[in-house]
Amino acid sequence: MTTDSAPRSARFRELLAAGPVVMPGAINALSARQIERAGFEALYLSGAVLSNCVGGVADIGLMTLTELRDHAAHIAGVTGIPILADADTGFGGPENAARTVEVLEAAGVSGIHLEDQEFPKRCGHLEGKKLVPVEEFCTKIAAAAGARRSRDFLLLARTDARGVTGYDDAVERAHRYLQAGADGIFPEALQGREELERFARDVDTVLLANMTEFGKTPYLTVEEFAALGYNMVIFPVTLQRVAARAIEDCLNALQQAGTQKALLARMQTRQELYDLLDYDPGGAR
Repeated sequence: MTTDSAPRSARFRELLAAGPVVMPGAINALSARQIERAGFEALYLSGAVLSNCVGGVADIGLMTLTELRDHAAHIAGVTGIPILADADTGFGGPENAARTVEVLEAAGVSGIHLEDQEFPKRCGHLEGKKLVPVEEFCTKIAAAAGARRSRDFLLLARTDARGVTGYDDAVERAHRYLQAGADGIFPEALQGREELERFARDVDTVLLANMTEFGKTPYLTVEEFAALGYNMVIFPVTLQRVAARAIEDCLNALQQAGTQKALLARMQTRQELYDLLDYDPGGAR
C-alpha cells in the first residue's frame, strides 16, 4: 500500500460527491484491514480511541501529534481507503494546526477535523466544555487550510457550541469557520432529529454526523442521516466498545474455566488471520 495521501484525498472527494460516506472507527491497523475487507470505502481515526487503546488514558488531550502520526501511518500502510482523522484542537495554536496538517497528510491521512474547544479538551458529549473565541479558531482554521499540499485534503471544523453556548451560536460559528477556509462542518452533540435537520438547512455545506453511543445524538441510520442532509457518518468508538466487552467476557470465562476451549467458536482462526494479513506461511514472504 502507498501512504501517499493525494490519491486517497481525491477518492474521498469523489465519495463525498456520491455520499453518504460511512466510516467506522479503526482501533488499530488490524481492525483497519477488517474495515476495508468488510467493504467500507473509508475509515475514521478517533481521538478517543487513540487515547483509550493506544495510550490507555482518557480522551482529555493527553496524546501527542507524534503518537497520532504513528497510529495513522501504520493504518495507511496497510489499507488503501481514505482516512479521516480526529486532530482534536490541533495540538496548539495556528502554527501547530498548520504543522498537524503537514504531518498527517504526509502520513497518508485524507482529511482531519479540528475543534473549537479550549485545551485541555473534553469528550464532546460531556458537560463542562469551554470554547475558544471565534476569531482565534478562525485563525487556526485559516492556517490549517493554507498548509495543505493537496487541494483535495479535507478540512472540517468541529464546533462544540451546541452544548456550551447554544444552537444559534453553533450555526453562527459554523458560517464563520467556513469563511475562514473549512471545507465542511462537524456539529458535535446536536440533540434530536429535528435539530439535526434544522442545522443542515441553516448550514448548507458538507456535514459530518457523529453516531457515537451513549451520547446526546439519537440513534439514526446512515440512510436517515443522509436524508437529513449529512454527507458523512462516523461510528468512532463502536469497534472499541464491542471489542472491549468481548475481551472482558473472554477474561472472565478464562478466569472461571481455566481454559479457552469454550471460546474457540468465538475466535478468529489462525487461517482467517493469515488471510486478513495476506500472509502465506508456506510462501516466500
